[in-house]
This record gives sequence, C-alpha cells and structure tokens, in this order.
Amino acid sequence: MKSFFWENLRIALAELWGHKTRSILTGTGIVIGIIAVSLMSTLINGVDGLFEESMKFLGRGNLYVEKWPWMGGGDDWWTLRNRPRIELDMADEIKERSQYALVVAAERGRSANLSYKDLSAENIYIHGVTANYPEVSTVDVEFGRFFTDSEDRTGSPVVLLGSEVAKTLFPHENPIDKMIFAGSKRFRVIGVLAEMGQFMGSFSNDTQVIIPLETFNKIFHGPWGRRSITVKVPEHLVEEAKEELRGVVRVLRGLKPGEPDNFAINQQNAFRESYQGIKMAIGGTGMIITALSLLVGGIGIANIMFVSVKERTREIGVRKALGATSSQIQGQFLIEAMVITASGGLVGLIISTLISLAISKFLFPATMSFGVAFMAIALSAVVGLFAGLAPARKGAKLDPIEALRYE
Repeated sequence: MKSFFWENLRIALAELWGHKTRSILTGTGIVIGIIAVSLMSTLINGVDGLFEESMKFLGRGNLYVEKWPWMGGGDDWWTLRNRPRIELDMADEIKERSQYALVVAAERGRSANLSYKDLSAENIYIHGVTANYPEVSTVDVEFGRFFTDSEDRTGSPVVLLGSEVAKTLFPHENPIDKMIFAGSKRFRVIGVLAEMGQFMGSFSNDTQVIIPLETFNKIFHGPWGRRSITVKVPEHLVEEAKEELRGVVRVLRGLKPGEPDNFAINQQNAFRESYQGIKMAIGGTGMIITALSLLVGGIGIANIMFVSVKERTREIGVRKALGATSSQIQGQFLIEAMVITASGGLVGLIISTLISLAISKFLFPATMSFGVAFMAIALSAVVGLFAGLAPARKGAKLDPIEALRYE
C-alpha cells in the first residue's frame, strides 16, 4: 500500500511537471482561495489584538456618564443635542450615593494649539481631569510626575505632555519644568506620558496633554468641549452598577418616573457590539470570496482531470492489462488532483505569509497561526479530493480492451 502511494505520487508529479503551464493555470483558483481564507483569518486575528489593546484605554469596569451615547444611540440627533450638559460636580454626589463606585473621576476636553519658543503643535487635545484620573485610565507617566489633588483644587497651571507632543515641542531637550503656551496661557511641564498608541486605529492617545480639571475650568470658559464622569466599578458587577448609576443620576437630574433619561451611561460594550457586527460582515464576505474562488478552482481542476483521463486512456488500458485494479487507477488520479490543489494551497500560503509580514511591519501586528496554515493546506487538499473524484471514477471504470483500442 505504501509503495502504491509513492508510485502514484511519482506519476502525478511527473505528469504535472510535463504540463507545467496547464498545472499553474489550473491551480490559480486554489491559490486565490487560500490567500483569501488565510489572509482574512490572519488579519482578523491582528485586528482582534488591536481592538483589545484599544479597549484597555476604556477599561472593562468603567462606566461613563455623558450627554451623548456612543455609537449613535436610539434617539434622533435633535433630541440628543437638546439634552442638558453634564455637570461635573455630580461626581462627588455619585461617589457618595453609589455603593458600587470604587473611583469617580471627572473630565473635560477640547482642542487647542500649543507652542514652545519657535516650535508649535496644532490641534492638540487638552484633557482636563481630576487628580484621581490615573485610577480609571491606563495613562502612565514615563518620566516626571502626575499632578496632585492640591494642584487640581487650586487650578495650578501644570501640564503633562503626550509622547508625540513632547517629541514635537522638545525634540532635543528635557521638557520637565519648561514653560509652554496653550494660546496665551502658560503651563509648566511636570511630566511626559508613556506611549499609548492609537485608539481603534483612529486618533492617537499620544497627541494629547493633561491638565488639572480646575485649571481647565478657569482657562476655558463656556459649555464647549467634551464633558464626562468616569465611574470605576467591579468588573463582575458592571450591569448591576450601571442600573444603580442610572438611578442615581436620574435623582441628581430631578427626573420624574416615566420621564426619559436625558443623559447616557456608556461602556466599552457599545464598541464591542459594533466591532463584532463589522467583524462578522468582513468574515462573511471573506468566506464568500473564498468559497467562490475554491469552487471555481475545483471546477477547473475537475475539467482538467477529465481531459487528463481522456488523454491517458491508452495508459489506463495498459496498466489494467498489467494487473492494476480500478482502485489503483482511481487513486492515481485522486492523488494527482490533490497534488495540484495542495501545491496551489502551499503557494497561496507563502504569498499570504509575505503579505502578513508586510502588514505586521508597516500597519499593525498580524501573524499567521499554525492552525490557519494547517487549515489552508487541508482545505486545498479536500478541494482536490472532491474535484478529482468524478474524473478518477471515470478513469477507473474504463474497460481495458476498449481503452487499449483508443486512439
């Protein structure tokens, strides 16, 4: 049995080598299909990692009391726009009334231009936060320090720079204790934040600066800009804490029973649900493309194998006359079809790996797992098995006498 397999494999390879152009064109559909399925799986794994890294910034146990719901919400735009703004002094009341709240931090934000000597950084997000903000976020100070609660209460003009902002304004010197300007206001740099990367592949967390919330309130008057209260709760009690928080905020807002909420309680689940929908759509599209490519490739291989059986009719007659059984003839053509598809799968896998390496180097980490590679080769071999089954059976059923007479 073993020698039978290797003999048929040798015949299959010799036949493919003798018709190189035909074999390459026949396997093209399989190559495209394997590139599609392996690259899609690799990219989804890479995007999953990128998404999870971005979600760390929001925190699994964080709830955000804001005016606008994330991902649109169910109300129309005018209803949401007419909601009253979030009053940040509710943070202390929430902390006092909520039994689930571990930390409550308030924040505001808006964009402004920064400058230092003759250098400038435009459209930088200025983040005004309370001193306990590091407890509800992933911000980490690379060097220097975070501001104190006393500096927040007194509105001290101190600032922490995002890593990209620090590189822009201080390319060749230490920024600590240097004075920068936000518009006409001066700030003393007390720290530089560790690199955090992009959030959801959109905006960079490193192009922001952080100042005390009271400092922000003194400098930037008016209702403009983002306002949010972040409530950190136990991760395993998020849903219970969300309902309790909703009740607390309704009381603080003076809403009567039956009145709709005029605020939103956001959490990272909104992003997760949206991402899962997009991921399923991309995955479904990829699977359809893969199925069509493999179907076309399989039909092409079946067609070529029928041609091959017809071309080698006399050879089949000779082999049967010399004692070859129908199963041996069938095995010969099945192995030949599987060699074509497995070779196409291997070529597709190599191309996918090279593309994955390029993506990993220039865009985001995207490595191909062993499981994906094995699945690609196995899938291509299965396509060859089914594509070659009908031609192989046709060859196996040929009458040896009639086959020997075939011209």
